[in-house]
Amino acid sequence: MEDEVMRKCLLTDGAGADQRINLLGKSFIKWYDDGSQEEGYSQYQHMLSALSQCEFSIGKTQLVYDMNLREMENYENIYKDRKYAKSRSFKQKEYKKNRQEYDALPKVIQHHPDRHKPLKELDALGEELQHLSHIKENVEDKLELRQKHFHVLSTIHELQQTLENDKNSQKRKRLMELVLKEISSQVFLNPRAVCT
Repeated sequence: MEDEVMRKCLLTDGAGADQRINLLGKSFIKWYDDGSQEEGYSQYQHMLSALSQCEFSIGKTQLVYDMNLREMENYENIYKDRKYAKSRSFKQKEYKKNRQEYDALPKVIQHHPDRHKPLKELDALGEELQHLSHIKENVEDKLELRQKHFHVLSTIHELQQTLENDKNSQKRKRLMELVLKEISSQVFLNPRAVCT
């Protein structure tokens, strides 16, 4: 049953138009060859009817063809619009991403200190280090001087011990006193002379 429906559709649509034209040509030849007027008139009406069906079929086919062209253009436009929408959507996503990164930059910058402040702090620390180095040198100089004084005093103490042990000898005592006076005068008058 479906085959019959398909055949009727093909006969009434564009594929059947070729058969109708062939039948119309045969009818025209038959009509031309036939001599009776009554049959000729009915064949003539039949040919006009077949001709109008062919014209209708051609018009219908042309309309379908034009509609298909419009639909193709419509689909191409839809495809272009869709492609444009995709590219625009991609650009909008890219723009949004870039905008978010741009908005996040000030927050990152705020977390890092200004360069001028650390440089000033570094200069201040350098000056403080130089000051502390000076203080250290002064303290070391004082310590060295006191060590020399202590050494001189311990030497004097040892000499006194030696002198006390040697009470018998006067010369030694005198000599020792002279040496002690000499050393003590040098130490208290010019402490640097003893150090060198």
